[in-house]
Order: sequence, then C-alpha cells, then structure tokens
Amino acid sequence: MDYIYLDHAATTPIRPEVVDAMNEYLASPHGNASSSHAWGRAARVALEEARERVSTVLGASRAEIIFTGSGTEANNLAILGRWRRIRGEGGPSAVGPLCCSAIEHKSVLGAVEAAGHEGADTILLPVDMDGVVDANELDQVLAASPALVSIQWGNNEIGTIQPVAELASQVRASGATFHTDAVQAFGHVPVRVDEVSCDMLTISPHKFGGPIGVGVLFLRSGVTIDPILHGGGQENGLRPGTSNVASAVGVAVAAELTAAELSAEAERIGTLRDELEPLVTGRIPGLTIPGRGAARLPHVCNIVVAGADRETLLMALDFEGVAASSGSACQTGTVEPSHVLEALGHELAGAASLRLSLGRTTTEAEVREAAERVCRVIERVRAMAA
Repeated sequence: MDYIYLDHAATTPIRPEVVDAMNEYLASPHGNASSSHAWGRAARVALEEARERVSTVLGASRAEIIFTGSGTEANNLAILGRWRRIRGEGGPSAVGPLCCSAIEHKSVLGAVEAAGHEGADTILLPVDMDGVVDANELDQVLAASPALVSIQWGNNEIGTIQPVAELASQVRASGATFHTDAVQAFGHVPVRVDEVSCDMLTISPHKFGGPIGVGVLFLRSGVTIDPILHGGGQENGLRPGTSNVASAVGVAVAAELTAAELSAEAERIGTLRDELEPLVTGRIPGLTIPGRGAARLPHVCNIVVAGADRETLLMALDFEGVAASSGSACQTGTVEPSHVLEALGHELAGAASLRLSLGRTTTEAEVREAAERVCRVIERVRAMAA
C-alpha cells in the first residue's frame, strides 16, 4: 500500500534543490558568521547573500529580514518584542491593548497571553462563520487605541484568507502596529511587503520546501522591538545565537523556487482540493467544510466529521496509509475542541476535525485514492462509535 502524504500544512518535504544548496555550503570552508577571520567572513557573506535573496522575494530590504529558529519564535519576537519596546518607551499605563483575531495560530495567541501576564490588556477580535475578520469590528477595537494588532494572513486549520492589505492599512492609519502571520499563506498566495503595508510579517520555510528549524521575521524599517532572547549581537541584536547559515541558504533557495512557481502551483493545488472535497462529502452524509463561504488557501481542506472521535479517526487514517491531521500540528494529542471552530461559533466545535492539506508533490491519483480511503475510515469509525 502506497502512503499518501496530505499533511503539507504541518510540514512539507524538503526540496532536493534546497538539500543540494545546504550541502554545498556545509561542505565548504566556513566558520562562525560572527568571527572576524577569513572563515568567519565566508560564513557572513553566505548569510548576507541569503538575507538579500529572501528580502527580494518578499519585496523588502535586506536590513528588514531577521532569521530566527522557527515561525513560532518569529511570532513571539514580533508580538512580545514590540509590546515590551512600547511599554519601555511609554510605561505600562500609556500602552494600549494588544489585539489579535480569535483564530490565530497558538504561537500568536500564546504570545498575546504572555504579554497579558506582563500587564498588557488583550482583545480577541471575533470572526464571522467563515472565519473572516469584520472591518467594522476592527474599527471598534481601533477606537481603544491598541498598541499592536496581529491578524493571520491565511488560517492554518480551515484556510480562510483575510483581506490583509485592507486590514493593514486600516490598522496603520489608526497609529497601531500591524503584524501578520503569513506562515501558511506564503507559497500559496502572493505575499509581498511592498504591496501590503504591514509592519511585521512572519514566514516559516518548512511550510514551502525549506528546512525545519529556521524562521523569518520581516521588520519594517523604523519599527523597533526588544529582543526576547539575550546574550549576543546577532541579527542586529534582535536574535542572539550562532547564525544558522546553512538553513538561511536553504530558506533563500526554497523562497525563490516557491515564488517562481506560485501562480501555476496555486492553481493546480486548488483544483486538486476542489476535486477532493466533493469526492468525500458527496459520499458521506453529515460532513461540514468550515470556511467554505470565504476565500481560502488552495492547499487546505478541513472536514468536520460528526459522530467520530478525532484521535481514532487520525489513527485509522494512518493505518490506511494517509497522513493527515486535525488542525495545527502544535495541538496534536490534545483533547480540547478546536479554538478555530469555536471562534466561528460552529455547532460542531467539539466534533472531529480532519485537515487534509495538499502540496507540491500531491498528484491527482493520490487525491482520488485518498478520498476512497478517507471515506472508508469515516464509515468505519462512525460505526464503531454508534
């Protein structure tokens, strides 16, 4: 039985071109990029070349790109770093609240919650039944003069795309800082900071064929933050730690290849997703696809399965040779209902949520075979629960 990988929203297979580029760097003479000798300078050159290439893909300047250890770290650096800088400049009583949407990735929600423990007032921005932020609701939040607003570009569980360009302009016009988590969006929709006026933006290379263990934060020139780690001057003093140059090289290659293929791949994957959904929902009654009424990322298909246990469903799919998840990989193993479905006001928030996410290696034959296996598993798991 061939194994079918439909968990690209959790992580993607690293591209062979990325492996080749990283191996070439690792095989070359190099030292610590912070060292002043020739070997250190060689590493520094490679690091800065990678930074330049990533900045070009994002429409940024080289100085606006910060390499971190993950997308989660980049989100925390953006939110906590900005909150602490504003607090330090104006004092706790002078700082407005922190605001994020109720369906953010846990790394954003967790960072906002951590700021709350440090004295920040926090606001969760509601969304409609499809997971879209309402501009009028945002206007009410902006009336409270928030210090920072973070709204995800594309949701990691249901794929809803936010009107980020409009929201960013709305937030920045109010004087607040705007951050967007573009981890799921990059590679599936155009993401450029010269077209969207965000102050900070996060991407995670392992979501688009790059290495695991590295993240990228875009920090617009003139926006100041405090480091959340301490002990070194790397990344302009904002992210101390020995530079992971090989991974930065891999990020650059993955970003360039992904950007070059974006239009064709987004259309291909979206077509496959639109073929997959009716193959399952047309055969099995009582299934719901949340967010279907809004614009969605092309690679994410979320199916809510009433009358089935989430973990049993995922284990059965694994035995059937289908890799899937119930939402964010960071939440695997938890028994809590999906906070995303709860925020949508979904009556099935406690039901099993099955996320099938497609990628560059997904084929039409795999989609058709996966649909057959998913249907068999749902029928079997429901029968067990009856």
